[in-house]
Amino acid sequence: MSQTPTATPQVLTLGEPLVEFNQTSPSSQQYLQGFGGDVSTVAIAAARFECSAAIITAIGNDPFGDLLRDLWQREGVATSFVMRDANAHTGVYFVSHTDAGHRFSYLRSGSAASRITPEQLPTDAIRAARWLHVSAISQAISASSHDTVSAAIATAKAAGTHISYDPNLRLALWPVERARETTRSTAAHADLFLPSLEDILTLTGLGSAEEALQWCIDTGARQIILKLGDRGVLASIAGERVTLAPHRVDRVDATGAGDCFAGTLLAGLCAGESITSAISTANAAAALSTTGFGAVAPLPTRAEVQHWLSSRQKEVSDVIH
Repeated sequence: MSQTPTATPQVLTLGEPLVEFNQTSPSSQQYLQGFGGDVSTVAIAAARFECSAAIITAIGNDPFGDLLRDLWQREGVATSFVMRDANAHTGVYFVSHTDAGHRFSYLRSGSAASRITPEQLPTDAIRAARWLHVSAISQAISASSHDTVSAAIATAKAAGTHISYDPNLRLALWPVERARETTRSTAAHADLFLPSLEDILTLTGLGSAEEALQWCIDTGARQIILKLGDRGVLASIAGERVTLAPHRVDRVDATGAGDCFAGTLLAGLCAGESITSAISTANAAAALSTTGFGAVAPLPTRAEVQHWLSSRQKEVSDVIH
């Protein structure tokens, strides 16, 4: 179980939560109801790793909003900064699966979270947190949400709160040129920049992981962790290249794996782990999260990840001996 949230969360996320309907197989007409929204998943992943977390957002005064609020309360994510908007709906999305991968369909236009404004930010909480995590999705869904992310980053930066940023590219929300420039300018303020290789290659037109990493370095981000999917991780930490091999698992659904990585990484850093140790643990947690359906249900706890890693080490030891 996640810990009870404290008055001053260590990790604050800002953005849009969503109720998810995930197709159970490529040929199925059945959908499993779950939860998504990148920053909500990050907060839950951090909480499952025994880190105090909260989300800054708005939800509709509707049953889907009730589902999300109940979820956060079960998971130990503080809801003190969750607003209810009686004039807007909670966002919903559908995940369908094909041989080429998963596809997202959204019902989010005009959602409560897209109507959030800078004046609604809990600035004292942002100043007191250790990490503020934001994504480009929140910058893309509306002008007011974009301004709110900018205001939150400015507040965090002035207070010394660390900033974590994931570009999480969704070209259905905005043109690639605008996404590229926003990502570049925002990453310059980030203490931790968490792009996927796919996102950077799409944003830039580059052709390799090394080129993508150099582009990220050139943005001015302090620390960069480039998620390579089934190829592992390539990072730039204090000017040094760090690589991690992938974990081989029986993957059924990669939805939310990157958000799992971010949440567990931030939890590790808040717990005092070194950046390299936290990356290693997050790499394992993200792999485990792909073995179940949906963005939230398969998120592992710290104990589950530690047990899984210990079991794998024992298997290797048994083979060697």
